Amino acid sequence: MQATVFLIPTYLHPDAPETIPAYVLPAVQQCHAFFVENERTARRYLKKLWPQMVIDEYQWFTIHKAEAQVLHDFKQLLSQQKNIGIISEAGCPGIADPGQILIEAAQQTGATVAPLVGPNSIILALMASGMNGQHFQFHGYLPIDASARRQKIKELENEAANKNCTQIFIETPFRNNQMITEIVQTSKPTTRLCIAADLTAPQQYIKTNTITEWKKKQPDFHKRLCIFLLAANTV
Repeated sequence: MQATVFLIPTYLHPDAPETIPAYVLPAVQQCHAFFVENERTARRYLKKLWPQMVIDEYQWFTIHKAEAQVLHDFKQLLSQQKNIGIISEAGCPGIADPGQILIEAAQQTGATVAPLVGPNSIILALMASGMNGQHFQFHGYLPIDASARRQKIKELENEAANKNCTQIFIETPFRNNQMITEIVQTSKPTTRLCIAADLTAPQQYIKTNTITEWKKKQPDFHKRLCIFLLAANTV
């Protein structure tokens, strides 16, 4: 009997419990252990999902980019045919998430990997942006150094134009405004920028404008959870 690794989605925002499908709960109830990005918030999430859950009856492991010991413990449980749940801090495990290393190990050991549907900021933002959803790239965080970041923005804009490819990236919330300023100052006037903030939350914001339009009015996104999408005229 093979072990199953359930990739358990969680909220992007705690005020949006409806974004978690009903079939996630039966998967949680089949797990013997949980590997999570943040144990405190994962416990709180599962207790909200399943109030009768006795949290201390399960084994808990914090991923922290899957150090050698965590990876060893993960493989050990799989060898014992224990079902495991992997939970990201927000959204779907394995997507811009350290759980990917554990999932790779699960594939290598022949365990069954069961991805469960849930909210994902990359997909939600792309859906709402009006940009190319057939050809896109996600780059995670851009360089912290200002000069390197501006150079990267130019590279992404050129690639967007040359390949008709939507470029998607994120930033630490307290640097959002700086990022937007640099995009606006670096990109061509006709390039389109979509800013998606606080997805699934009551204050959700999604707007696509040309750089020219963003220059006229740049909202304040300081400390908001944002994702950025860039599209340029094809050459």
